[in-house]
Amino acid sequence: MGMFDRLAFFLGLKKREASVLVIGLDNSGKSTMLNHFKTEDQKTTDIVPTVGFNVEKFKTKNVGFTAFDMSGQGRYRSLWEHYYHDCQGVIFVVDSSDKLRLVVAKDELDMLLQHAEIRHRRIPILFFANKMDMRDAVSSVKVSAALGLERISDKPWHITASNAITGEGLHEGVEWLTNQIKENFGNNMNR
Repeated sequence: MGMFDRLAFFLGLKKREASVLVIGLDNSGKSTMLNHFKTEDQKTTDIVPTVGFNVEKFKTKNVGFTAFDMSGQGRYRSLWEHYYHDCQGVIFVVDSSDKLRLVVAKDELDMLLQHAEIRHRRIPILFFANKMDMRDAVSSVKVSAALGLERISDKPWHITASNAITGEGLHEGVEWLTNQIKENFGNNMNR
């Protein structure tokens, strides 16, 4: 990338595109979260469970995101790995009110982290401890402990308490992810 391109990107005159995977168990709030980032004329009031995957686009801080909203139903989780190679970030959504399935979410996270396409990459992972407004919700600290996030030392990660319906916590999390991806773009430009 030339000097002009670098300068234009850092001054905010040029946009970057990033592909992110939005994964998590079914009914964790992935599609509702992505709906929050759509423009008003694109938002839907009738969100249904994702079958297979959906592709959504949104922009923030000179980064355009192509988000692959992957189904979290058991029979579709095997599709996730087909999108690992081309993603620049992962958004992992957890239903913090579903304590019984935190173990299943941890198992899925462990498989993600051990996959050959992810294991050796310094890919940022954003965790949303979603549905914090629910009576049975556990804190993001407890979600972090249940998932064993403290053991992730080779990838940048961040966890944010969220409510996908109201949008609480979503912008904070996506801002963190955007900064991580922009940093990776900067590092890749220096090669």
